[in-house]
Amino acid sequence: MAQGGAQLDPQKFSCSICLDPLKDPVTVPCGHSYCSNCIKGHWDEEQNKGIYSCPQCRKKFMQRPDMEINIVLAELVEDLKKTGLQAAAADLCSAGPEDVAYDVCSGRKLKAVKSCLVCGASYCEEHLQGHYEATPLKKHQLVEPSKKLQEKICSLHVEVKKIFCRTDQQCICYLCTMDQHRGHETVPAAAERSQKQKELEGSRLNIQQRIQEREKDMKLLQQQMEAINVSADEAVEHSKESFTQMIRLLQKRSLEVKRQLRSQQQTAVSGLKELEEKLQLEIAELKRKDVQLEQLAHTEDHTQFLHSYTSVSAPSEPTHSSSIQTAPLRYFEDVAAAVSESRDKLQGILRENEEELLLLQPQPESRAVFLQYSQQITLDPNSVNRELKLSDGDRKVTFTEEVQSYSDHPDRFIEWPQVLSRESLTGRSYWEVEREGDVYVAVTYKNISRAGGGKECGFGYNDKSWAIYCYSNSFIFYHNKIRTPVSGPESSRVGVYLDHRAGILSFYSVSETMTLLHRVQTSFTQPLHAGVWVYDSESSAEFVKPE
Repeated sequence: MAQGGAQLDPQKFSCSICLDPLKDPVTVPCGHSYCSNCIKGHWDEEQNKGIYSCPQCRKKFMQRPDMEINIVLAELVEDLKKTGLQAAAADLCSAGPEDVAYDVCSGRKLKAVKSCLVCGASYCEEHLQGHYEATPLKKHQLVEPSKKLQEKICSLHVEVKKIFCRTDQQCICYLCTMDQHRGHETVPAAAERSQKQKELEGSRLNIQQRIQEREKDMKLLQQQMEAINVSADEAVEHSKESFTQMIRLLQKRSLEVKRQLRSQQQTAVSGLKELEEKLQLEIAELKRKDVQLEQLAHTEDHTQFLHSYTSVSAPSEPTHSSSIQTAPLRYFEDVAAAVSESRDKLQGILRENEEELLLLQPQPESRAVFLQYSQQITLDPNSVNRELKLSDGDRKVTFTEEVQSYSDHPDRFIEWPQVLSRESLTGRSYWEVEREGDVYVAVTYKNISRAGGGKECGFGYNDKSWAIYCYSNSFIFYHNKIRTPVSGPESSRVGVYLDHRAGILSFYSVSETMTLLHRVQTSFTQPLHAGVWVYDSESSAEFVKPE
């Protein structure tokens, strides 16, 4: 137990959470001690995080630790209370770094318990008694101890700021209303506080409602994420089991087909072998007869010839050989064809499944994500129409009245003022076209017709190309001669997004934001090329680098 002359440090018996002497002290696993209620409250706040920590050493615990009552420390705290050591009491009353110090005390500064707005000073518990006992001091306004007490005093008139100027939105003293703030809208600070308090309560209510709404949204999001995770896990397991069953079925069917083919092979070959043996015997017999007849043919004695001729037996009946095929030998091709057909059907099903999975992949929603797939497009001089002029590193094309001296090339558009990109596009790509005047922004297969002047060559007028016509402040989408008006904000720039494998083609009006003009969902069978159709002499198009 503590001895009377012992120098006890009260800080060792204080809780680092509430800073008061320990009450029902408990010790946590790291060795630090706290008031039972303080550490319980601290861990209650951390419960939502799923991890618990010591406020002093910050050691973390994955599970909420069990607390043990520190009997020895509890006894020491009780002894400290009983002895009432003045030094300990003084230390407990001393002003710390975060406390407001009593202004009048000399030597050790004690902790202030109140500040007086009239006196402009802060007082400890002992020296505050005069404000409670002396009649003149009872009228002074006491507030919670404040380090910024001078801010409550008007520096010009040395008066308490009890007035609020709504015109200048600041606190002033009553003398200021007759000086700098004359004619301003003023009210007592208490009245303004009352109004602002109501506004504050309204704001808090609104904030609390928003917190509840956001917490509700969070809960819904968590439920949605949980549902997605559960659904995905179930789909993975179901798909795994389905594919396992399909593999087993295919393996079983493969063994059955193999067994049937081998059985039919054995039966067919066995029958042919029997026929082969009969044919071999018949051939041997016929050869023997042929030898006899040859010998008889060389006999010179007529009598002997005639006698022997009748004794030579006639050949036996020929073996029936109707099962011998003279046509091309084909036996099990129909089985192989049936298996190939089944394989093709399965590949078709798997391809459809792959396309469905591709559609489930998230498509870009923000410009920043689109830019991840940006691609610089250059134009192909071998495809450009002679009424169009290329510039800026073959990235810009302009309609010109002067016919250009391009050499003959099978890829060149002869009649239509169009041009294709050098690059072929597969996978995901994004590019932008800055236009002046009327322009068709398009994508097309490379095998689009070039030589004629018919619809088979024009972007959007056949089944090989897709195009959006940009004119004035309007847009029209064309494909396979079908005209589809679309709406969107006026812009000189058009963005094009292509997901070749997923069969997605999207056109956007690009300004400060991106606005979807039209989206196509199809199946692309070949690599695509970007293209533009520059409509008239006042038109141009440039493939710019998206930024």
